[in-house]
Amino acid sequence: MEKAITWTKKHLLGIEELSEEEILLILDQAKGFKEVLERPIPKVPPLRGKTIVTLFCEPSTRTRTSFELAAKRLSADTISVAAASSSFQKGETLKDTARNIEAMKVDMIIIRHSAAGAAHFLARSVDASVVNAGDGAHEHPTQALLDAFTMREKLGRFKGLNVSIVGDIAHSRVARSNIWALTKLGANVTVCGPKTMMPVEIEKMGARVTYDIKEALEGADVLNILRIQLERQKEPLFPGTREYIKCFGINREKLKKYAKKDIVIMHPGPINRGVELSDDVADDEYSVILDQVTNGVAVRMAVLFLLSVTK
Repeated sequence: MEKAITWTKKHLLGIEELSEEEILLILDQAKGFKEVLERPIPKVPPLRGKTIVTLFCEPSTRTRTSFELAAKRLSADTISVAAASSSFQKGETLKDTARNIEAMKVDMIIIRHSAAGAAHFLARSVDASVVNAGDGAHEHPTQALLDAFTMREKLGRFKGLNVSIVGDIAHSRVARSNIWALTKLGANVTVCGPKTMMPVEIEKMGARVTYDIKEALEGADVLNILRIQLERQKEPLFPGTREYIKCFGINREKLKKYAKKDIVIMHPGPINRGVELSDDVADDEYSVILDQVTNGVAVRMAVLFLLSVTK
C-alpha cells in the first residue's frame, strides 16, 4: 500500500523544487475545489480568519484576479497592493514593503515581480508564506499547475503525452515552469521558436528543441502557444511581425496540414491575436484557453489551502 503524500512546504516558489507526488497532490486537491466552484454558492470556509496580500509589481489581469477570487472562495480576507500606487514609488525596497505588510499580521503574500528570484528573496525576509505569481523570466508555478490540470482534465494522462511549447521560450517563465512540471509527470516536451528566442542548453531541462514549426506540430497532443514578450527584450530578436507569423504563427492552415485533428490548443494569455495565434484557432472547439482560466481559480485555491495547513 502506497504511503499517502502530505504537503509540508511553507512556500510555493517554483515547480523545480516540487516532486511529482507534490504536483499531483495539488492537482488532486484542485479537482475537489473545482467541484466547489460549480455549486450555487461557490464558497467554503477553510481560510476564514486568514489574511492574504497580493503584491503585484507587474501588470496582471488573469493571475491577480484568479488569486484574489481563489482566496475569497476560501473565505480569506484579501488586500491588494499594486506597485504603481504603493511606497515603491517613493523608493521603498521590496524587503521593507513586505515586512511592513507582514507587521499588519498577514498570513500569506502572493508576489509578482520583474526580477527573477524576487519570491525566493521575499521568502527569506518574512515569516508569512510566499507564493510566486511570476518572477521575471524565471518561473510561474501556478500557471504550469493549471496547464497540467487542464491537460489531465482533457486527455486523462501525462505519461507519454507529447506537448509542444511554441513562441518566445527565452523570456517565458511559463515555458520553464511547464517544462519542469511536464517532464516530472512523464510527458514529452518539445520547444519551438526562433533561435534568438531559445535559451542556451534548455535541453538540460529535459525538453527537445526544434526550430521547425512542422516538426513541433507533428505528433503533438497539446500545443501551448506563448506570447512574444517584447517588454523583456532589450533589442528586436526577429526581423518583423510578418516574418514571425510566417514561420511560427499558428493558424488553421498549419494545423490542418501538420497537426492531429484533435490537438488541444492552449495559451496562458494575453493573446496577441493574429500574431502567435489566429482568431479562428483561438476560438476553435479544440481551444481550452478559457478552461485554463476557469481551472486557474481551482488550482490556486488548492495552493492557498495546502500552504495554510502547514502554518
